[in-house]
Amino acid sequence: MARIRKSSLSERTAALKKVVWYIALYIRLSKDDGNDESLSVTNQKKILMEFLEKFFPEEYVIVDVYVDDGLTGTDYERPDFQRMIHDVEVGKVNCIVCKNLSRAFRNYSDQGYFLENFFPLHNTRFITLGDPKIDTYLNPEVVSGMEVPINGLMNDRFAYKTSSDIRRTFDTKRRNGEFIGAFAPYGYEKHPEDKNALIIDEEAAQVVRNIFQWFVYGDGSTKIIIDDDGIEHEVLVGSMSKEGISRKLNELGIPNPSLYKKLRGFKYKNPHSKKNDGLWSGSAVTRILQNKTYIGTMVQGREKVISYKVHEMIKMPEEEWYQVENTHEAIITAELFEMAQELQKRDTRTPPGKKENYLFSGFLRCADCDKAMTRRASKGLVYYNCSTYKRKSKDKCTKHTMRLDILEKAVLMAIQKQIELAHSLESIIEDINKAPVVQTKSLRLEQLLKLRMEEYEKTKELLTDLYVDWKRGEITLEQHRRMKNKFEQQEEQLEKVIEHLKDEIGTMEKGVSTDDPYFKTFLECKNIKELSQGILTDLVEVIYIHEGGEITIHFKFDDEYKRIVDFIENNKYTLSVVENEVS
Repeated sequence: MARIRKSSLSERTAALKKVVWYIALYIRLSKDDGNDESLSVTNQKKILMEFLEKFFPEEYVIVDVYVDDGLTGTDYERPDFQRMIHDVEVGKVNCIVCKNLSRAFRNYSDQGYFLENFFPLHNTRFITLGDPKIDTYLNPEVVSGMEVPINGLMNDRFAYKTSSDIRRTFDTKRRNGEFIGAFAPYGYEKHPEDKNALIIDEEAAQVVRNIFQWFVYGDGSTKIIIDDDGIEHEVLVGSMSKEGISRKLNELGIPNPSLYKKLRGFKYKNPHSKKNDGLWSGSAVTRILQNKTYIGTMVQGREKVISYKVHEMIKMPEEEWYQVENTHEAIITAELFEMAQELQKRDTRTPPGKKENYLFSGFLRCADCDKAMTRRASKGLVYYNCSTYKRKSKDKCTKHTMRLDILEKAVLMAIQKQIELAHSLESIIEDINKAPVVQTKSLRLEQLLKLRMEEYEKTKELLTDLYVDWKRGEITLEQHRRMKNKFEQQEEQLEKVIEHLKDEIGTMEKGVSTDDPYFKTFLECKNIKELSQGILTDLVEVIYIHEGGEITIHFKFDDEYKRIVDFIENNKYTLSVVENEVS
């Protein structure tokens, strides 16, 4: 078998005179380099050019300088490295020169692939100036020696350690509520003196406020309705859909968050959209409506990279996010944010070609099968029917037909009555809280609790003494058993009395204030003449439609309402005293 003779260094050197090298200079500036001028793009380029001028006697042409600025060595998305590799594949480049191995390759396995497979396959020379010095044409054996693989492993471990250190530092900052993102969330900007703190960007913040306000309450647009007497009334249109909000923002010429950042001079890329036309979309509105940042809560860690080698982002479950409250000034109230979240949970469908949501979307249920009601229009009227009957099986449920205009009037009337009830209960609570009898009763309960606690401690002491007396022979075993049973029963009764007294005192101390959310929410809606989704979201949990036209409304604050009624019931005596004093 014939042996293949390897060419000698002198033969390869002689061959150089016949080759024209089309050179790519590859430069990478890492985020980790910081402000080190010796590692800057300009300085790296200067070093590479000096090398070619002094130590590269062969004929060459510099095809291009390929620069990846501000990217880590382990980053997949190195656009100029990818461009350089493409130029190698198409034959534009046959020689690559870079400062060292760590500037060129992401990890040990990448290094092995390019040096041992890709570059030889494409007849491409690879040169590094140091750490270690490599020239795969003049000294191809160096690739398979020990120094290059060991250096690759060291670079790999260094990348791992650096990545781990950075991740730990970032996690600490996240736990402390310090902002670590490259760009502040829309509506905020980084504090000029503290890059980890957020301050409000008023121009964008007003857009955020509008989005929440329009979604919950509408944009203030009005429409004309005609009542039963034929009289026209101008009333507010209900809450807007996400698509309606995005259309309005686009009509007003307001740039979306990505374009807004670019207009302010930031090199921002939207991770949710490769192609950014500057227009708002329903999904962009959704991201704002779901972002707790706007109520002063720092939310970070929604996504993370798989590892220091694999830079793909994966979404994290919400329980693993870093959420720290009150880290910066809120743009909207927590109450408005919660209302927006609740509206999003409901089936808020948008009428075709319109901006506002259907009024009762997400609120109506069949009273028998508990399924949603479906909407239909016929001869100028709108009806709701059980979705089970309409879409699944007429044998499983009945129609439960309800006309929209009748439903609106019934619900409006029920809400008005609830508001009247809240007003009446508020007056009663004010009378109870003014009465000196309340303070007297509280003091009496405290004194009674003290007495019962003393009795309880005395009973425990008697039980202990009883055992001692029996052991000393001062009482018989039978006497000990009989008296022990008696004291234990007494102890058990006292425990129940003490627990009851503590509950009563707790109720008295807690009491009911006219600032209770029940009063605040219902009384804010007093004098309403027209329903809106905002009002329904504030006051109503669900509306059940019965067969035959009857409706049942489950209002919010049911627990608070029951507590208020119980408090009034427990203070009937106080009320009678107040009424007698008045009379």
